[in-house]
Amino acid sequence: MLARDWFYNERNRIGLDTAVASIYDHGEDADLRARSALKMLGLQSGWRIADIGCGNGVLATEAALMGAEVDAIDISPAMLALAEIYARDRKARVRTRSAGLLSFAYEPCSYDLIVSEFTLHHLPDFWKAVALARIHRALKPGASFYLRDIVYVSMPDGGERDVEQWADFHIKNHDFARDSVVAHMRDEYSTFGWVMERMLTDVGFVLVSADYHAPMHGTYLLRKPTPGEQS
Repeated sequence: MLARDWFYNERNRIGLDTAVASIYDHGEDADLRARSALKMLGLQSGWRIADIGCGNGVLATEAALMGAEVDAIDISPAMLALAEIYARDRKARVRTRSAGLLSFAYEPCSYDLIVSEFTLHHLPDFWKAVALARIHRALKPGASFYLRDIVYVSMPDGGERDVEQWADFHIKNHDFARDSVVAHMRDEYSTFGWVMERMLTDVGFVLVSADYHAPMHGTYLLRKPTPGEQS
């Protein structure tokens, strides 16, 4: 499949991944936030889960410590190296896999939970839909998909005012460097929240909740319908 000459090459987005890896370290309380999210998602010991775009491996490690069978998936060698170190330091059993949203290997209906945080925006919209359809197929019926990403909550007003406000919010509230915000706006593929919701439901998910808690953040809880359930 990946040999097709029209297929999007996820690896062409890998740049100075070692230099930017620290951006994904969300501070000393990252493990507590990850564990809280997993409890909210109802994680059970013995579940098989995938963390796609696992970054430094905090959530994957916490899931493993809670008894899950975890695949930590990332296309960046630097991120996988950080995830392996973090899991080893915490004495957690995590399988790391070098792949992305379009290339991770899976058996249909094999995962109890899939999580992806701040990864989907690396793909153009057509390929976002392809990735979401793959995730849908990988989940067991009734299983959940937890998605956090950088999305545009409102429409721009035709000028630069909204864009500057969005950038300023992230610089002031999330300690992002201005250069990283500028690079995102210029070179990456964030889309509108309403577009994201339509993609998610059109590929077959039930939208349980959508939370737009910042100008460029969206958190979605999805469920794959069981047979006979109306999606």
